[in-house]
Amino acid sequence: MNPKTLYDVIIIGGGPAGLSAAIYSCRNRAKTLIIEKGLMGGMINETEKLDNYPGFPDGISGMELTSLMYQQAQKYGLEDTNDTVLAIKPGPSGHFDVTTSEGKFTAKAVIVSSGSDKQKMDVPGEKEFTGRGVAYCATCDAPFYKDKHVAVVGGGDTALYEALHLAKFASKVTVIHRRGEFRATPFVQEQARKDTKIEFLMDSVVEAIEGQQFVEKLMIKNVSSGKKSELPVDGVFVAIGLIPNTGYLKGLAELDGQGMVVVNDHMESSVPGIFAAGDIRHNSIRQVVSAAADGAIAAVNAKHRIDQS
Repeated sequence: MNPKTLYDVIIIGGGPAGLSAAIYSCRNRAKTLIIEKGLMGGMINETEKLDNYPGFPDGISGMELTSLMYQQAQKYGLEDTNDTVLAIKPGPSGHFDVTTSEGKFTAKAVIVSSGSDKQKMDVPGEKEFTGRGVAYCATCDAPFYKDKHVAVVGGGDTALYEALHLAKFASKVTVIHRRGEFRATPFVQEQARKDTKIEFLMDSVVEAIEGQQFVEKLMIKNVSSGKKSELPVDGVFVAIGLIPNTGYLKGLAELDGQGMVVVNDHMESSVPGIFAAGDIRHNSIRQVVSAAADGAIAAVNAKHRIDQS
């Protein structure tokens, strides 16, 4: 791959939104490059089973779905590289220079679909015990906790799915949530409550993580009563939210208060020629199906813009 090549479209991020954009862009005969800093497919690779993606009544794993999408995009001529984007800068002739840790690429339009990173609790012990009892991916690490007691922190779909997966291995799973009610969809809540291995600790937060070489206990505070307690566990999985990967857009495109990219109905940002799709765009519902739709919309409108310029 030659960094001096002028691409029609550069897509930043190879998750469902980026791969969907790639399929549509390549099928429109636009010379397209995806820049992905990690594993192609993004965080959805960590999802053991998607039950709500249309067309798969028995569900499909996140890794299988994105692998199929990647193969489909490659079939139509997608180019890709494993790299980290550092900056985007408007260049001459309406083009954009995309600077990465390895070099610079140029495109007529850019689609940003770089997703999010998992939010940390930022409590004492979290950093020190990461990889030694603190984890962020049950699909990746659940087998290490066979017949052990683990906690999951969070109250959304991701947290309860993590708990359900962990319950296949652990002897006990305690879900800790700062509110009295979950944010997860009713279906996921019903599944979690049916599992006899899963218990719930509501109105509670983790104030610290303690242990010797590995996690041994969590220091818990009840936010309603103020009462503090200890919860002996062998591990804790954190699933409290996501932080958008939009640092390289600050000062360039309009972002909302959470760092999400503000877009119009065409998925175009405040900078003409820069589009955003998936979890990082303002008001996203953060579902794979909507991310794929965003990617398609962005790609079609990016090509329209290129053809009209």
